[in-house]
Amino acid sequence: MYKPNEFAKKIGVSVKTLQRWDVSGRLPAKRTLSDHRYYTEDDLLIAKGLKPLEANRKVVVYCRVSSNAQKPDLKNQVTAMEAFCLGRGLAVNEWVSEIGGGLNFKRKKFLAIIMSMLKGETKV
Repeated sequence: MYKPNEFAKKIGVSVKTLQRWDVSGRLPAKRTLSDHRYYTEDDLLIAKGLKPLEANRKVVVYCRVSSNAQKPDLKNQVTAMEAFCLGRGLAVNEWVSEIGGGLNFKRKKFLAIIMSMLKGETKV
């Protein structure tokens, strides 16, 4: 994540140019919850005329607790991740929630995500 002045230096333009590009839609800035502008690695690639990574990436959010007694904690995790992804401008492709111990690999949904990555269906 780059602040506008850092991003401007990286691509060799002024902050005023970034502001014009944001207003015109040429390179829209992302916004924090407090409405501050920022730029990402994908924006850097776009500014350099390259294809952004996001087009090749599937965003999967995985939330887990160990027992049924922790279901309220699971809901809190999901809420926190929603706020995080919204704040970062991430478009989530899949939400996965699971109840299962953390010390074993008997977590079906987690293993399905890993297998999908190994098969090349999901990128990290």
